This record gives sequence, structure tokens and C-alpha cells, in this order.
Amino acid sequence: MSQVERLIVIVLFEGVDLLDVTGPPEVFALLRRETDDASGYRVVLAAETTDPVTTSAGVRIVPDVTFDELLGAAGARSIDTLLVPGSVEVDDQRRVHALAEPAVVDRVKALAGRTRRVTSVCVGAHILAAAGLLDGKRATTHWSTARQLASDHPLVEVDADPIFIRAGDVWTGAGISACLDLSLALVAEDFGETVALRVARQLVMYLKRPGGQSQFGVPLEPLSTTRRIEDLRHHITRHLDQPLTVDDLAAFAHVSSRQLTRIFKEELGVTPGVYLESARVERARAALETTDATLERIASTCGFGTTDTLIRAFRRRLDTTPTEYRLRFRTAPGERTAPTPGGGPGQGRSGPGKAAARPVPAA
Repeated sequence: MSQVERLIVIVLFEGVDLLDVTGPPEVFALLRRETDDASGYRVVLAAETTDPVTTSAGVRIVPDVTFDELLGAAGARSIDTLLVPGSVEVDDQRRVHALAEPAVVDRVKALAGRTRRVTSVCVGAHILAAAGLLDGKRATTHWSTARQLASDHPLVEVDADPIFIRAGDVWTGAGISACLDLSLALVAEDFGETVALRVARQLVMYLKRPGGQSQFGVPLEPLSTTRRIEDLRHHITRHLDQPLTVDDLAAFAHVSSRQLTRIFKEELGVTPGVYLESARVERARAALETTDATLERIASTCGFGTTDTLIRAFRRRLDTTPTEYRLRFRTAPGERTAPTPGGGPGQGRSGPGKAAARPVPAA
């Protein structure tokens, strides 16, 4: 049965993240291979002018249309999906800050008024929020800027964990690989699950990850600002295989347990116990991805003690099990031993300052 071609508009602006722009269209383009007719999506790139836009990677992209053309009489055709990518700046301490230029926000707000649904890619959620499109809605973004989104826009219910969230006609996605999942979800909504699964196979992706699946590694995002916390974090990394307690960490830092908890909450936004479990999970993730070590071995070398404790931590932190995680994200054959105690949270793919990148499975 023939489908009506749906217009997808991707917003461009100086400094936009390149993968945010190019990732989703790959999903939409593959749709044509998997349908019996030429219908599907028509993707156009829109910017303030048709001059080339320089992305964050330095690659220049030529827009197809201007915002005025889309908003004017000549562009009266309604937009099916408005896709808003993001951009960031990184300070001298490698902290990531999402950008939302007022001129871009105004254009997005205007275009959203004639759009069936609005989606954001990664930190593009900050632009949607600035345009008031996320007020009163649950939304996600890349874990590295989730706190900023919540702080800048208190009317938005920020959930940093899921890979994408749908709130009515507004969709928000996490990192770039997560937004491939979001794009597949859009295809499934428009053309059915069967077609979406065929597209996923073309992408060699893990088929249909649920939107509620964790971004993985979120708890390790905060960056400390004091030498004392950095020393503690390195101490934890070196001794993850040992039964560390809050009292042990307090003794190492020469403070009381109560003071240590206060310091962790102020510096990292979590308790020492939460951070310690997050570090253990991150170490276990690396072992599951790159080694053939048994769950018993991983539980021991990562400080969980028992496989039951390891499984409970994975369910609590990642909403999956160690076995399921290994099946989905195993990257390459590795040694048959878990990582040595010298490794740490920063060595995982989603350590501080890095995106929670996953092999396109994914996550």
C-alpha cells in the first residue's frame, strides 16, 4: 500500500554536531530499500541561509532551504518531523556545556508550530527546552548535560537514564547511537515494526532497543573540582577488588564518614556508596565487553563478592543483567581474565568527558 512521503526537516546552525545531523537520515534513507514503493521520507536541511554551515567536526554542510522559505507561503507544506540536533562547548576542565543560541531557538519554536512531531538529537533537547517545547514534559538528553538541562529549565522533568523518551508529539534522545534507536522508533510508528526491524538489520543494530533502556555509565559523569576527591577516586579505582566501605574511604581521606558523605554529595552529587557501586559496574561492563571471564570471576575482581550482588547492581544501574549486557555489547574476543585493578571508571566508553558510546548493536 502506498504511503504519503513525509517531510523531515533537520535544523542546521554553526557548530552543530556532525553526527547529530548525519546519523538519523541514514535510518530514514534505508527505509526505501525495505518498502515496495518509493514512498517514505524526504529529508531536507534547513538553516538561516543556504551558505555552507561548518559543523563541530569542521566538515561543511550545504543547507537545502532557509528557515524563511519553510515558514513563508512558498513553504506552506506542513512538516511531518522537525529534527533538532545540538552543539556543545567544552571548558578548560573538559566539562561539557550544551548551547542554545537564541536565534536558533526562535526558529525552532516557529517551525514547531507547523510540525506534526518534534524530535531532538542528543543535546538538541536544550534547544527544545529553551523554546518552551519541553515544559511539563519528561525528557532526556546526553548524560553529560542532563544536570544543566534540569538546572536551566526547572519545568522540564529530566530523566538522564533512558536512551530516548516520547512525550506526546515530542521525542528526545540521548547520544548519537541512541538516536538511531529513536529514528527506528519513528519508522516503526509510521511504517510498522516489521519494516523498522528490516532497517535495523541493514544497520547491523541490535533490533529495537526499548526507549527506557539505560544510557549506561550515567553515574560516573560528574567531574570533581578538588584534589581530595580526585585522590579518593583514584584510590577507589585501584582498590575496587577490595571490600571498600564508607569508613575505609573516610579513613583514607582523613575525615569522618559524615564529612565524607557531605563532600561527595557537594562535589559529585552522589553518596560514596552510590559512586562506589557505579565504579564497580563500570569495571564489570568493561570486563563483559572485552573478556571471556566468568560472572563469578568478574564479581570477585570488581568487588561485588557474589554473582547475585553483581546481577542486582546491573539491574539497579543499567536495567539489564550482566549476561544480557554481554550478549548485546561484546566488542571483540579478549583475554579470559577480568581487567586488572589498575583500570577504572574512566576506562569505560562512558567515563567522564566521553559520550556513552555503544557499538552500533548499542548503549
